[in-house]
Amino acid sequence: MKQRKHLLSLFIVFTLVSSCNVENKKSNNFLEKQNEKAFTEVMLKHLKAVSDKNMETLKITLSPKGDMELIQPNMEIIYSVNGFLKFHEPFLKDSNSALEFKITSKNIGDRIGVATTEAIYKEFKRNGKPYFNRLIVTYTLEKIKGKWYVIKDHASSIEKTKS
Repeated sequence: MKQRKHLLSLFIVFTLVSSCNVENKKSNNFLEKQNEKAFTEVMLKHLKAVSDKNMETLKITLSPKGDMELIQPNMEIIYSVNGFLKFHEPFLKDSNSALEFKITSKNIGDRIGVATTEAIYKEFKRNGKPYFNRLIVTYTLEKIKGKWYVIKDHASSIEKTKS
């Protein structure tokens, strides 16, 4: 009889622990989805700000700490939000160019996330002819005080119009 009570007690404890574990998994899954949603919203806002050439919206997607790494082909790394914005000023003011993005992959953690995009840069006329540059751009975002911000932008040219 004691053995049965002991087994019943163990069964009840096991059942309770198992159900708590299921609840924790559900809770973690919900938090992961919320985290991914917030990350993706900021990433899309950043890409739209670049495509729309909207400096003010672009600024709010960047690190409030001022830290940033911009890596472009054939140039030294730029290490600040101000440098990033200064680099993009000519593009943002240029009505002869356009930039479109498509997110190809995401890897999102609790504090750091990475998104890889394909970008198509176009100039409607460069030396009298259309120009394009297809790039792979990888963005790193950091969660600061519960919000995601872009902290790195690494572009690699894959294919472009011959000079």
